[in-house]
Amino acid sequence: MNDLIPIPEIQQRIHILRGKRVMTDADLAHFYGVSTGELNQAVSRNLNRFPEDFCFQLSLLETRNLISQFVISSSQHGGTRRPMRVFTEQGVAMLASVLRSERAAAMSIAIVRAFVQLRELLTTHRELAVKLAELERKLEKHDSAIANIFEAIRQLLASPEPEHTRKIGFNRSDSHSG
Repeated sequence: MNDLIPIPEIQQRIHILRGKRVMTDADLAHFYGVSTGELNQAVSRNLNRFPEDFCFQLSLLETRNLISQFVISSSQHGGTRRPMRVFTEQGVAMLASVLRSERAAAMSIAIVRAFVQLRELLTTHRELAVKLAELERKLEKHDSAIANIFEAIRQLLASPEPEHTRKIGFNRSDSHSG
């Protein structure tokens, strides 16, 4: 199918809610080419296929926050009369089986790939963050060592204070004549 949504556009629609990466029912309905009502009706008829870790309904407050946080137009999502339903990666994969269309199957594959790429990208970022933290720790140790070296050099370069004022050597006033 040539009219599939590009993966970067799909990734922009993945949100983190309740500690999970999810997509809204309205976004998925748009991607699948069905109405939000049709999508939710298909899910409602097959609730046994959508356990809580596949799909869950947001509270009205969470729905309003999501709409305002991501500047989602409420008219696009049918207003806030009813809380949104959101789907995890597993729920997206299951949607293709309940929507039973060629487009739904193709879009589910594209969306799952978007989730996978996002997960790989986040893993790479975590690995880079760990390496950066290690480098910072090493530099801090080096900074401390370099500061100690400079302090030692400063001490070596500082002119020593005379310990006594008496001159060393032969003094004529101390000699006895005669």
